[in-house]
Amino acid sequence: MRRLKPHSKSCKYRSAEALRHPKSTGSRIATIIQSLRRGFAVRTFMDRVVFESVRKVFRHRPALFNWLGRERGGETIALKDVSFSAARAEVIVLLGPNGSGKTTALKLISTMLLSDAGSVRVGGFDARSDAGEVRRQVGIAVAAERSFFPRLSARENLDFFAALDEVARGERAQRIQEVLRDTGLEEHADMLVMKFSSGMYQRLGIARALVKHPGVLLLDEPTRSLDAGTTAHFWTTIRALAAQQTTVLLATHNFAEAAAVADRLLLLHRGELLADRPVGDGESAEALRAFYFRMTGEIDESIGAIHRVGTAP
Repeated sequence: MRRLKPHSKSCKYRSAEALRHPKSTGSRIATIIQSLRRGFAVRTFMDRVVFESVRKVFRHRPALFNWLGRERGGETIALKDVSFSAARAEVIVLLGPNGSGKTTALKLISTMLLSDAGSVRVGGFDARSDAGEVRRQVGIAVAAERSFFPRLSARENLDFFAALDEVARGERAQRIQEVLRDTGLEEHADMLVMKFSSGMYQRLGIARALVKHPGVLLLDEPTRSLDAGTTAHFWTTIRALAAQQTTVLLATHNFAEAAAVADRLLLLHRGELLADRPVGDGESAEALRAFYFRMTGEIDESIGAIHRVGTAP
């Protein structure tokens, strides 16, 4: 930041000048404050992730040789002026149907995508202009992760990605062992990834996101392919990470998962943020289910199914 030079004239002269031109003095002060804000990027770490009026549009065109087909060009609005913030040590669950914008929001935070309007900041850094700084703070595990090397073991894959994420060589072995334990993969650490089941593959994706000890952890349907025991252990791990000051944003369709881990709930529907509300201690999955269907206006077909089963002869 440029250092302000002392004024060459006397204090008495400056005071008289200020009295003669009060508006110009106020304008100069406002300009200095604005420049300071830009210079320091307002890096308050109370809010680790900040969305401000974020809009994302996907534009699509028909295939090149689609003359006889019915496919037409157009656009899909994935997020419509969405604003929210996530604090340090907070677990936020993004709940919503398919196509509501949950995965898009996570990818915008990770810099895998860039917004068309608005701003995304992580730790005070802008995801567009300071993408490298943002990526150093963020770990992401997306659904259907397919970036691992099938002919390497789980441990070897994690070692490769730890090096890619600039984890110090002396810390890698310990970090890898920790995440293998936290994801329940210790017994399979030296198995080739090509032999993994879909659930094990999912856990390896989570381990990869955790290996660099990110300040912000992004999880897209992390328990979709996990069994009940592994899911319960994973939920405990999420709360433990929050206790260690990690900010967690988790996208899911699972009401039980939201009730188990969330501090706050963001309800997305057709790209809009319908609700941003805390999740109370002991709040049940059924209460969240009722809230979800009330807010979205969708029909809870499970009620009819339960009724039919109950009245069946």
